[in-house]
Amino acid sequence: MKMPAFTGRRPNKSKPSVRRAKFKIPPIARWNSRTRQFVDWAVTVGSVLLCLLLLPARLPGMELLGIGPNWLLIWVVAWSVKRTVWSGAFAGIVLGLLQDGMTSPNPTHALSLGIVGMLTGLLQKQRFIEEDFISIALIVFVMAVVAETIFGVELTLMGDRKTEDIWTYYQRVALASAILSSLWAPVVYYPLNRWWQEMKLFEQS
Repeated sequence: MKMPAFTGRRPNKSKPSVRRAKFKIPPIARWNSRTRQFVDWAVTVGSVLLCLLLLPARLPGMELLGIGPNWLLIWVVAWSVKRTVWSGAFAGIVLGLLQDGMTSPNPTHALSLGIVGMLTGLLQKQRFIEEDFISIALIVFVMAVVAETIFGVELTLMGDRKTEDIWTYYQRVALASAILSSLWAPVVYYPLNRWWQEMKLFEQS
């Protein structure tokens, strides 16, 4: 005995309507100048604070011979590469003083980061570089070596340690810091540079 076939379709259940969010963030183009300026400063200061928090961190893939990336140096290079010499030097000094507050003010990091910002600004001014990740990574590599060398000179001038021990240690530190900082440079440079470019376009319009 054959069972009767049921050809009727089941009634379609109405899908619950997705409620649209009532709160929407307007596009940046609709923001007034004060709001854009405030958000720009918030992003800039927030990125500096994030680099400060990452400085003592030793996450997987962020350590070589016990040395981590110099996040503040990467930030200074990202800031200075399209700005004037004095703007880069000022940013380096400020971030160096912040790093001194987390570590030790003697010897200071303000001198090394200030010189890094100044040299990066000079590279931009003379058009020696082009904007791509390879150039930024190369600049960060060289500047990390410069910064660690300056810091080593400061320790040598203090005279409380043997010169041979200082330079033996800082040769490894400079190389490890330069390699890691250059590899992680695009992580900081790309989003910040994109944001600052957008803000600059809005200012010019």
